[in-house]
Amino acid sequence: MNTLESKGRSPFFPDQPVPAELFMGRAHQLEHIMTRAVGQVAAGKPVSVFLEGEYGIGKTSVARFAQWLAERNQNLLAIYATLERAESMDDVGAAALEATLRSGAYNPKLGEKIRSGMAKFIGQQSLFGVTIHADALRREAPNVARGLLPFLGQTLSRVRDEGARGIFLVLDEINGIAGNPKFAYFLKGLVDSNAAISLDQPTLPLLLMLCGVEQRRRQLIAQHEPVARIFDVITLERMAEQEMEEFFRKAFESAHMIVEPGALDTLTHYTAGFPKIMHLLGNAAYWLDRDGRIDKDDASNAVILAAEEVGKRYVDQQVYAALRSADYRSILAKIARTGPDSMSFTKNDVLRGLTETEKRKLNNFLQKMKRLGVLSSGENPGEYLFNVRMVRLYIWLQSLQKR
Repeated sequence: MNTLESKGRSPFFPDQPVPAELFMGRAHQLEHIMTRAVGQVAAGKPVSVFLEGEYGIGKTSVARFAQWLAERNQNLLAIYATLERAESMDDVGAAALEATLRSGAYNPKLGEKIRSGMAKFIGQQSLFGVTIHADALRREAPNVARGLLPFLGQTLSRVRDEGARGIFLVLDEINGIAGNPKFAYFLKGLVDSNAAISLDQPTLPLLLMLCGVEQRRRQLIAQHEPVARIFDVITLERMAEQEMEEFFRKAFESAHMIVEPGALDTLTHYTAGFPKIMHLLGNAAYWLDRDGRIDKDDASNAVILAAEEVGKRYVDQQVYAALRSADYRSILAKIARTGPDSMSFTKNDVLRGLTETEKRKLNNFLQKMKRLGVLSSGENPGEYLFNVRMVRLYIWLQSLQKR
């Protein structure tokens, strides 16, 4: 029997990218990245990629796994920079510099070489990682932002004798900086400068990968239209049912647990193709189980727990916080009460249950929900779809509690 005391490490990672050894699926997209991007850069040709997909679709996990493969198989130095807090180009420079100092996770020899050549930015190294001198980082950040290409060239030269053939730079979490015109011009200038081959500045074998939703790519293009031509766009779609089933089976097997067919149906149904939700659900079921066998009750209870988790992280913080109007919240509750499995509704169906005041506000409500990413337009006029099944479930649960 699996008790809390005897459980080992959960094979699910809802809060972080999946470790390389546990990564599954995305074979088609990874083949594209490895052949048309990594392989070309290893041969000396720079490539730029935009990895595109919805929130929770697994962009970061795919990017990090591709970096692991590229560093292991093609000797590309992997540098992963999150721009989550970046609002200015100095912030971008600081993020790129810090990410470079922390690189070499997949090949420690490369990391040691880089940090030994950039000692002025390093405090102390320990088993817990590297301490960065924040003041030195801030002072150098503008120089890195203005001259990222030569900075990356110097970085590569430090690790050439360790066999490094190029750089694989990922810029992730670009929401805050995508609307800054300077960032769009920066990207176009970086790619164009690297394409201008000369004896004084040979081309840097650089794989530049941005990760973001489609709206962020379009936002960049709106700031500077030529950005549309520099990226090879790779889209991550929702996972197929067979992929989800294989994932759950293998993940539970790795923890010496069995998942019954009925439970598997429930888990894949509510996952709806989103890897983020898949890990939330699997993790909840893993900790709920007491006998090493995931049955339908375990799966159903896991769905409720995961819905609450999604609600706390996303719906409460973004959706309900944005719907300050009591009428808006009332409209949402009335839509929600149609049932947790009803992923679509029509405007006319909703109108019949609204007050006159709510009817006047319905159009604005629907547009706001689309901007928040909760709803999208259906194929038929007046039809709307919930984008994420777990969000739909949480909103239904909230409507029941309020009743």
